Amino acid sequence: MQRLCVFCGSSSGAIPQYSEAARALGASMAARGIDLVYGGASIGLMGAIADAVLDNGGKVHGVIPEHLQQFEISHQNLTELIIVKDMHERKAAMASMSDGFIAMPGGIGTLEELIEICTWQQLGLHSKSTGILNINNYYDKLLDFINHAVDQQFLRPQHQSNLLHHTDPNQLLDSMIHFNENTESFLTEKLQKKTENPDFYT
Repeated sequence: MQRLCVFCGSSSGAIPQYSEAARALGASMAARGIDLVYGGASIGLMGAIADAVLDNGGKVHGVIPEHLQQFEISHQNLTELIIVKDMHERKAAMASMSDGFIAMPGGIGTLEELIEICTWQQLGLHSKSTGILNINNYYDKLLDFINHAVDQQFLRPQHQSNLLHHTDPNQLLDSMIHFNENTESFLTEKLQKKTENPDFYT
């Protein structure tokens, strides 16, 4: 894994553990020689993880749309800052540049980015590892919903298991690297395979 995309909030959240986890993940990525790809902001968890990677000798590639530069306050000390036209270009660029994806705590935008990248994996548009850094049980209710979707047969169990999650940055990175090295053992039952219920794809 050479580059990892991290989705996270442009706010710092209600407790210091969120920023602490962002800094810990950034330091661990830099120590492993993994570049950060992220939304390009200098504030909130986005700024915390970017600063941590840079402070530990790593490289950071930011991607920010024109209209968000003034609101998210683009980071001026990145290895690379790419300015794109809109959110669609931002997400496409971040996905193409990255070997995996992590969601840290964030708001609706972070959730939307995570769900879209999971959908792309489910549809066979990429085979890269996707994970959640579940600090302070932030994503417990989302994971409960995914369990419910499987129980109600709107989501396949293997798609559930392909969304990795952990509370510790290093253990999450270990599992994601293992996923990328063993994609065929994770990405089972391709969409083209016939099932008893051919509509049971999402």
